[in-house]
Amino acid sequence: MDQFFSFIFFFLIFGGSALASSVKIINEKNEALVERLGSYNKKLTPGLKFVIPFVERIVYRETIREKVIDIPPQSCITRDNVAITVDAVVYWKIVDLEKAYYKVENLRDAMVNLVLTEIGKLELDETFTARAEINEILLRELDIATDPWGVKVTRVELRDIMPSKAVQESMELQMSAERRKRAAILTSEGERDAAINSAQGKAQARLLEAEALKKAAILEAEAQKEAIVLKAEAERQQQILQAEATAQALTIVTKKLDGDSHALEALQFLLAQNYLEMGKTIGTSKSSKVLFMDPRSLISTLEGIRCAIAQEKSSLELEVEKIDHHCAD
Repeated sequence: MDQFFSFIFFFLIFGGSALASSVKIINEKNEALVERLGSYNKKLTPGLKFVIPFVERIVYRETIREKVIDIPPQSCITRDNVAITVDAVVYWKIVDLEKAYYKVENLRDAMVNLVLTEIGKLELDETFTARAEINEILLRELDIATDPWGVKVTRVELRDIMPSKAVQESMELQMSAERRKRAAILTSEGERDAAINSAQGKAQARLLEAEALKKAAILEAEAQKEAIVLKAEAERQQQILQAEATAQALTIVTKKLDGDSHALEALQFLLAQNYLEMGKTIGTSKSSKVLFMDPRSLISTLEGIRCAIAQEKSSLELEVEKIDHHCAD
């Protein structure tokens, strides 16, 4: 009887412990993998779950929230065989718990080594470009490489990249040479621009001077043209006035000599007098002159002058006689 009660007590205790071990509580944002008799059976999601005692067991429990891997300074070799020391921070999360457990043995160590491997694919000069670009490249490569592990890499940040001392010295020399090169290029470009600006300034100055001379020549020519026109107009007016004066003089002379038998000789005298005045005017100029006269008209001209003089003499004698006769009376 005592043995029966002992068996019942033992059974109750064993059954209670087995029942308690079959009840599993999975927290929010956590998942668990269950194996049955050594093989994968199912995945437990958040909530109250049950497993078969002694047959099923939870082999892996992990959160699916985003996690951080802080990679301490590690030495790695770049693609161009330069040793550098790198430390980084990787943000990642598990998207497939089954792959994360069964595809890789130690997920965290695998992630660290993968980051260093991806950095080693870069060249030294690429590691010193914009950090944002390097982070994007590493993020893309790590996301592709960790996809078979059921892992999603959300962000990669390189905090520090430190090359060896020898490399640093070489880089300093290279940067110094690059700065000198840039300074020489900028100096030569400045001198070139200065020469170009000077040449352009001189060309513009010559162009402006030529335009000014052109305008001055045009204005001078227009002034000379206007002066010539005004002079010609004045001469024309003078000739018109002289012609009118001559016409009036001839009219007066004609009226005075009308009915006089010696009128023709008087007119010839006037013409001869004008002809002599013209010769006098020509003779007063400084240039050399040659005066042409028609030989056929020379005798008639002199004859007209003689007759005119004789007429004048006769007129004077008559006037003298009239005066004497008047005095005698």
